[in-house]
Amino acid sequence: MFLLKTKLQEFEKLLVLCFATFLVMAGQGVIGPVLPLYAKNFGVSATVVGLTLTVFALARLILNVPAGMIADRFGRRILLIGGPILTSIGMFGSGFAGDIWSLLIWRFIAGGGSAFYMSGALIYLIDIAPSDRRARYVATNQWALSVGVALGPGIGGLVAERWGLAAPFHVVGVIALVAATYAIFRLPETRNSTARASESKNPVRDAALIIRSAPFVAIAFVTGTIFMTRAGTRATLVPLHADDTLGWGPGEIGLVFTATGIMTLFTLWPATWATENIGRASVIMFSGLAAALGTLVIAASSTPLWFVMGNIILTLGTGTAGPAPAAFVADLFPEELRGLGIGLYRSAGDVGFVIGPPALGWLSDNASMSVAFQTAGCLVGVAGACFVLITRRSERCAS
Repeated sequence: MFLLKTKLQEFEKLLVLCFATFLVMAGQGVIGPVLPLYAKNFGVSATVVGLTLTVFALARLILNVPAGMIADRFGRRILLIGGPILTSIGMFGSGFAGDIWSLLIWRFIAGGGSAFYMSGALIYLIDIAPSDRRARYVATNQWALSVGVALGPGIGGLVAERWGLAAPFHVVGVIALVAATYAIFRLPETRNSTARASESKNPVRDAALIIRSAPFVAIAFVTGTIFMTRAGTRATLVPLHADDTLGWGPGEIGLVFTATGIMTLFTLWPATWATENIGRASVIMFSGLAAALGTLVIAASSTPLWFVMGNIILTLGTGTAGPAPAAFVADLFPEELRGLGIGLYRSAGDVGFVIGPPALGWLSDNASMSVAFQTAGCLVGVAGACFVLITRRSERCAS
């Protein structure tokens, strides 16, 4: 009876966290099809449009590791509540921005809120997940994330067409405040029940050894290119390509994003099963190669059919990349280094988020949009293949 009660309590915490994640990511999804067009209205190039995503990710990159350390010292709730509040401030400010530079500042503030919430949520999730079911817990939270991302763009596109491109930012500000309020009343602290005195005599040295290891470098490369694909390819180049080549507006772009987001809901559980039964390396390699193929198809598309097909294939790659990398990193770092490890993992992804949009935007401006797509596709494909080679080599050496 006690065991059943404990499991029910853990399951309740998982569901509560997932609902908070849904609220936060629904807000992020609302501005997905709108942000590049909103920034473009200030009369800037594709490179500067990419910066609106870069400054968001730069804030996350700077604050991910401090957020993990805050979670280890002061608890997870401070991140789960404070993060959405910062996001709300940044989103309201973005909606009232008068020029591109003020927009970039407000986007940086919103990125800080994202760093706090997402780092806190992943640490919280690992706190409550049994070690043998981490992939399932990550997948469940990723499912909630995907529902939010799937529903958000369609809402954002319709809101923008009815009330203007600034309106979705105000909607996100309200959603973020709701998420913060929800966290205050529904997310109990987990640090006290899981934190323990460090078992390592030199945690700094142990962390340095893990960070320099080939498996961590490999998963960091994969994570960086996946985030680059999401931010630089899907969130920056795809809307611009649809606008320039197909003449689509935010409504049509938002519907494609929503459809592919819904598709992600049906890829997570097969990806989780494959992670637990086939192996993380195989799932990660598939994710990289599928994302690469989808990117290349979009690059060559000149009709709505091939554009949609490319987005479907791309979603197969990015949609199956959730459970395996996070579970892999959770196993690399011991419990006493959990916050630091998650912060470093998220920072690796945000390196791709920071570099991807302006770099691919620069390639689009100075070479062509096709070259930018092709470069992104090659990088994410190579990352998936390299991960398999490195991890299998490490396994052979260990045995």
